[in-house]
Amino acid sequence: MPKLYPTLILIFAVGTMASAQKKAKTDTLKKDSTLSTVTIKGYLSDQPMLSVPASVSVLTPDQLKMQPGNSLVPAMNTIPGVRMEERSPGSYRLAIRGSEIRSPFGVRDVKVYFDEIPLTDAGGNTYLQAIDVNSINSIEVLKGPDGSLFGANTSGVVLINAINPYAGNFAWVGMNGGTYGLYHENAAVQNQTGNNLLNVNQSYQKYDGYRKNSATHKDYFQLEDRLKYADNDQVKFLAFYSNLYYQTPGGLTLAQMQANPSDARLATKTSLSAQDLKAAVFDKTALAGVVNELHITNNLRNVFTIFGTHVDWTNPSFTTYEHRNENTFGLRTYFELASGQPQADVNWKLNLGGEWQQTNSSVSDYGNNHGAPDTTQTQDYIHTNQHFIFTRFEGHFYKNLQVEAALSLNNYSYQFLNIYPLKQTGFTNRPFNTELMPRLALSYTITSDFIWRASVSRGYSAPATGEVRGTDHVINPTLQAQDGYNYETGFRLRDKDERFLLDASVFYYKLNNAIIQLQHADGTTYYTNVGGTNQPGFELYFTGWLIKQNTSSFIRGLQFNQSYTLDKFTFVGYQDPIKNYSGNNVTGVPRQALVSSALVLFPKGFYLSSQYSHTDGAPLNDANTIYSGSYNLFGGKAGWKYLLSRKTELELFAGVDNIFNVSYSLGDDLNAALNRFYNPAALRNYYGGFSVKF
Repeated sequence: MPKLYPTLILIFAVGTMASAQKKAKTDTLKKDSTLSTVTIKGYLSDQPMLSVPASVSVLTPDQLKMQPGNSLVPAMNTIPGVRMEERSPGSYRLAIRGSEIRSPFGVRDVKVYFDEIPLTDAGGNTYLQAIDVNSINSIEVLKGPDGSLFGANTSGVVLINAINPYAGNFAWVGMNGGTYGLYHENAAVQNQTGNNLLNVNQSYQKYDGYRKNSATHKDYFQLEDRLKYADNDQVKFLAFYSNLYYQTPGGLTLAQMQANPSDARLATKTSLSAQDLKAAVFDKTALAGVVNELHITNNLRNVFTIFGTHVDWTNPSFTTYEHRNENTFGLRTYFELASGQPQADVNWKLNLGGEWQQTNSSVSDYGNNHGAPDTTQTQDYIHTNQHFIFTRFEGHFYKNLQVEAALSLNNYSYQFLNIYPLKQTGFTNRPFNTELMPRLALSYTITSDFIWRASVSRGYSAPATGEVRGTDHVINPTLQAQDGYNYETGFRLRDKDERFLLDASVFYYKLNNAIIQLQHADGTTYYTNVGGTNQPGFELYFTGWLIKQNTSSFIRGLQFNQSYTLDKFTFVGYQDPIKNYSGNNVTGVPRQALVSSALVLFPKGFYLSSQYSHTDGAPLNDANTIYSGSYNLFGGKAGWKYLLSRKTELELFAGVDNIFNVSYSLGDDLNAALNRFYNPAALRNYYGGFSVKF
């Protein structure tokens, strides 16, 4: 039986009784036909997206709600330059502008923040799968290296905004279910009492999975409390706890996938099957932090954050039974001094700040005896330290020119100690050179609706702990950091009525000492540096109301969205003792990706949304001898919103994914041993559910 929480039942009962006492009516939610002004928070202070001199994309609450609501993957893939995969339910892989090659099992080379708190630890690991998609408000993606404000990364930054503090008081409950045993419930309450705002989210999700050995379930709890203790000053407490379990079916060969795509990895003469090994991940993650914003004067403010994260990770896999215990603690702070003359011809802001993180990891590996630990193989302690200081200047000149200049000084080091079998008595230090990461950007307002921008920035990323110590359990102290410069220009264009927005970017990124993943014959992984990569690319995004919202026609409104990504990423100076891979396409990166979506509004609160995506094939090995197939996906969702009262809304919805029953792999294993590249995704599947907000 699905879990039913007492709080869920209580919220639903109270909401139903309250709404029943008021007169019911049917209507659509009132909206206008203009695009909502999108505000970017990522560059330390709020500014309108139109004039930001950077390649930035935002997933708004409305965009997130139009997706099935059980995974971040469909929403994130609507952003040009972003590719999110799910090799099995619950196992996210996120890449921005070609970082797939460095992200074989999760999120690497992308810095992720949960509000003001780094979700990415000092060792470069990000447990993005811990978060529930329905418990967040919006997502900002800053594409391209941006270490000048956020520390080590060479592909981009993701900022997760947990709540909308301006949404007022509400209670919300939702449930949905679908094919392959899908069940997801979520409840939320937000209450403003005087100067205190409290937001609580809870969710539970389970899924049996399309493939054998691919079931998952997750409990999630999130809390944010904000206290405004002066006119513009506030302190907020953020926390979440996630208890996630997901099975890992493993990769198949092409022949195995064609014979039975729902199979998990099969047994061989030397290895048991995924089911026999009970291959899975147990991930318990807890994050908490306090953020204080203080306005020292009218023109000077300070934001100070202190945070900590605990991860308990267990992974019985095909080559080992691993247990990791990771504790991260740190702080982040910055000052902002503003000119304070908003009507003047020249306005400016100056920031100065820093961030420090320490992650202490205890990693133990054993033999995997049918999902239980066997004989000890290795035990290591790895302590990772990352800290940087940064400064940033933002100037606005005569309302047309915006200039940003930023610089950070980055330090990274780790210590490792082998407890077994070497039984070392002292830590071995591995420091990296101190690195400067500059960024210079500008935007120019050609007209009030046409903004041109350009930027140059340097990226730098030291090897993550999961790369220093691959699944072969060998610590590699010779692995070098990767770095490079990104050159970019683009424009944003909207019509004078603010019904359309076009955003285009072209960039060239030259990456040195690129870190790539390779596999031994037994399937264990290790990492090495290659000469580098050349990464030219083009990204395009369009959104607009093709039919203005109205109340007089059958189609009350039509919104269309289009994203397009074109890349030509190649290896440079990559040669092993046998082959020269220079000039080959970078592994795992499709040449083109296109996503189109539409939202149609009808009378009486009915709506219909659809999404089509095309993804080119991508090389599955560095030699480019094997490619994945290209694929086209189509899905749709229909719903009905019913206003029970002025403040109480009921929504019913149903949808289908992969309507044309396409066979494809959403998350290939790159450079896989024995050509086990493929992780087949679900065929046609259905879902439906409801939500009540009051």
